[in-house]
Amino acid sequence: MRILADFCSGFFGIIVTFHFQNLRMSETNTRIKYPSIMEKSSNQYYQRWRLIKDLLARYGVVAGGLGVIVAIVLIFFYLLYVVYPLFISATAEPVSLYDVPEKALGNTLLLEMEEQNEVAARFTDSGQVVFFEAATGKTILIQTVAIPEGAHIVSFSQGSPISEGAVIYGLSDGRAVIVKHQYKVTYPNNVRVITPSLKYPLGEQPLVLDDSGAALDKIAVKVGEDATTIVAKTADTPQGTGKIRLINFQKEQSLFADEAALTRTDSVLDMPAAGIVDMLIDKDESKLYLVSSDGRLSFFDISDKSRPVISQHQNVVEAGQKITSITFLNGDLSLMIGDTTGLVSQWSMVKDSMNRPAMQKIRTFKVSDKSVVAINAEQRRKGFMTIDADGVMGIYHSTSEREMIKERVSDAPLSAAVLSPRANALLVQSEDGKMHFWHVENEHPEVSIKSLWQEVWYESYPKPDYIWQSSSANNDFEPKYSLTPLVFGTLKAAFYAMLVAMPLALMGAIYSAYFMAPRMRQYVKPTIEIMGALPTVILGFLAGLWLAPFMEEHLAGLFALLMIIPVGVMLFAFAWQYLPKAIQHKIPEGWDAALLIPVILLSGWFAFVVSVPLESLLFNGSMREWFSREFGIGYDQRNALVVGVAMGFAVIPTIFSIAEDAIFSVPKHLTVGSLALGATPWQTMTRVVLLTASPGIFSAVMIGFGRAVGETMIVLMATGNTPVMDLSVFQGMRTLAANIAVEMPESEVDSTHYRVLFLAALVLFVFTFVFNTLAEVIRQRLREKYSSL
Repeated sequence: MRILADFCSGFFGIIVTFHFQNLRMSETNTRIKYPSIMEKSSNQYYQRWRLIKDLLARYGVVAGGLGVIVAIVLIFFYLLYVVYPLFISATAEPVSLYDVPEKALGNTLLLEMEEQNEVAARFTDSGQVVFFEAATGKTILIQTVAIPEGAHIVSFSQGSPISEGAVIYGLSDGRAVIVKHQYKVTYPNNVRVITPSLKYPLGEQPLVLDDSGAALDKIAVKVGEDATTIVAKTADTPQGTGKIRLINFQKEQSLFADEAALTRTDSVLDMPAAGIVDMLIDKDESKLYLVSSDGRLSFFDISDKSRPVISQHQNVVEAGQKITSITFLNGDLSLMIGDTTGLVSQWSMVKDSMNRPAMQKIRTFKVSDKSVVAINAEQRRKGFMTIDADGVMGIYHSTSEREMIKERVSDAPLSAAVLSPRANALLVQSEDGKMHFWHVENEHPEVSIKSLWQEVWYESYPKPDYIWQSSSANNDFEPKYSLTPLVFGTLKAAFYAMLVAMPLALMGAIYSAYFMAPRMRQYVKPTIEIMGALPTVILGFLAGLWLAPFMEEHLAGLFALLMIIPVGVMLFAFAWQYLPKAIQHKIPEGWDAALLIPVILLSGWFAFVVSVPLESLLFNGSMREWFSREFGIGYDQRNALVVGVAMGFAVIPTIFSIAEDAIFSVPKHLTVGSLALGATPWQTMTRVVLLTASPGIFSAVMIGFGRAVGETMIVLMATGNTPVMDLSVFQGMRTLAANIAVEMPESEVDSTHYRVLFLAALVLFVFTFVFNTLAEVIRQRLREKYSSL
């Protein structure tokens, strides 16, 4: 908008000036005939057009300024518009209520729903599977599971619904049947049709799990593409007590056979079966969890199916309480355990002090005052649904520790419930024979004040931490949206850049504006200002590919540079005082700085030369290894030191140019008066010039700081772009601006990741706005304080 306003103002000025030139030519011809009249008319015409031009220019500038303000306000509200949905509360609304489909076919063991929320399934204790319309309850298909005659169902378990959708029936004769429900989607006449069916991944013939024919009281299964693992607890028989059996079926495909052969591995766990009330197998089929009636959790390593090894016993509820529900959270890295007090606790596998895997309680949710009768985990996020003994449903998210929804679904107790795969629908069966279908709006449960700004204990992490990791190749990934390491990285990069840029830029501006010869200043000032036109991508490219390896190889030389160059300059200044006056007077006043150029170059060369023997003598050959060995400080090639030098080089022209103009613009009568009263040039500089120019110098520093905070390409290419919180100058970082540039092209529009990136942009916008506002207030106070000098 400012550019448009300037263009309009200049355009109107050119038109008016061109028109005025034509008028002046005609007036010249007329003035010969009527000199007095034309002179008066010409003056009036000139004054009128000048007023018009001034008026146009004034309104053009006002329009441009208002345009800039409007543009900033629009940017702010657009960012707010994109970010606002992150903090909208989740809702759940009832859609329909109907009788349980085909209730006469038996009690419900499991409810399932496909991802379009159109078809649901009810698994009954009579071996029937009823497929029906989720919204209306209309029966679509009834299929019977191949249960052999003479046997009946005594146990039932669901495999992970995320990957296979398989269930297993434990029978009274020691056999089991595995069934997989699936849904085929077709589009005849452009209309979506979902056709449900059953599949037997290991065949319709029941699997013999116990040769003695003992009933399978408890059972669990995990079905994979190449392997299937089953754990079964057998009932006591006259021949002996019950056992916990582990059976694994491994598919082996032969080059000469059409069907894969199954290799079976059997083993018995070295643990009493009495008191075991629940069993869970993780998705990798390498860990087994057994839950006892007294609230004890046993963990087995079953990587070797022939030799399961017990790793840990641990009580996971308070004394006197019982586990009422247990399930895996999405990803099978955490267990959600509900008890009789209405508490749901999350237990995750972490490494202990001896680097051994151990279960650790990382958070708890008080979901009810009644017993938690069911927990249902979301299939694509780290959320879960709970049902208590009073029929109250709650939806929670583990990472953000938020209670998203809490609603009473039915006045009667609930007997079964399921969340849809997309977690946008809910199907619940109550004990009064009714089915409740609800619609759920819960788009962004991962975001909360805690997850954005505070330490969070993520799965498999040894302790709470600030982590940014927004994506992964794994669908079970737990997003980590902490903005704290990004803000930390932004401030860290800006700090080191200003640490390099401020002394050089301000000292250079003071010398150039006050002490340097005018002719030398004509070369120095434009040269430094031209540095500001260098593309930051070029600076980042040079910093990442040349400067970072160079500094890694010559780290000791860099530190020697910081000490030897000042010493060399001071020695030269000391020696200069004792040179003959005839030699000193040959150098024009204000050109002294030119003599320092070879001194600085030679001192720098000497610093790198002498650093090699010094590094060998003082640091046993490597300064980087010495830091790591003595202080535990690691060294990353692309670190804050590289950023400080590269981004400081980019910020120097901005600070120098504005500060130099401010110092040079100090009225000469102030400096002349100070010198006339007996002050030295240095006293005049420190007590008169700098104070008068302090508002401009402060503005220069703030504008340079803003440039450093918003810099993208240099920190992107020269820092390693790692979102870590480490104050060490030898470690990298990731800034808000760089993070947006890296991840915005990969984020899904309107996803949580997408909106959190806009939130990062809003944080950067608000930070710079508040900081610049405070800077302007301070600048105005400095101007008022020193304007009387």
